[in-house]
Amino acid sequence: MCYQRLVWLFIGTFLSGFSSIIAAAPVNQLEAVKEAAEAHVETLITTPEFGKLEVEAGHLDSRLTLSNCPSPLQTIVPGRQSLNKSVTVLVSCKEDNWQVYVPVQIRLMTPIVVARRPMDRGVTISQSDLIVQLVDARFQRGQTYTNPSTIIGSRIKRVVGIGEPIQGNDICMVCRNDEVVITASGNGLNIIAKGTALSDGALGEQIKIRNSKSNRIVDGTITSVGQVAVKF
Repeated sequence: MCYQRLVWLFIGTFLSGFSSIIAAAPVNQLEAVKEAAEAHVETLITTPEFGKLEVEAGHLDSRLTLSNCPSPLQTIVPGRQSLNKSVTVLVSCKEDNWQVYVPVQIRLMTPIVVARRPMDRGVTISQSDLIVQLVDARFQRGQTYTNPSTIIGSRIKRVVGIGEPIQGNDICMVCRNDEVVITASGNGLNIIAKGTALSDGALGEQIKIRNSKSNRIVDGTITSVGQVAVKF
């Protein structure tokens, strides 16, 4: 009698443990589905150097009946979705004929030059005024910079608050009436001259410059602080 009780106790314990494994299987599969969706999104986005990509799958209904797929889960991004703030990934198991749509939140952090302190109009930017921080790409507007040395010597055109990204329209790398160095190239020749800027501009923008020697007005592209390139 004692032996039978021990046998039934063992069987009961085994069945109890087995039932808990069965109950846990769907939960494990839900986690596998979320991980597959996150991994798929990570393959679609290129993280910039020194940047950081954060992806997080949304909540899935625990009442979903998903079997443990015998092969790797298949993932696609259906339709023409933009990889901006969020995206929906279709995760499926071909063998067991099920699929589920998984919402995934995206947060792409990129290194951006921001103001270390508040800066008023007319301030000439120095190294101590700047710092590089990771900023959510969703909140970046206009032209920004990743290397502080690119804009050192520029002047502030509009007030910039502490921690705010320095944007192209916040500064002039060449300001109106500034003396600039003109580099003219063409036909295998390179000529360096001095001139006067007739308008403000930032990196890559085209402005008009008056050649100090010839008094001729030409269009030039800003290549760095106080430097303009002209082609002829």
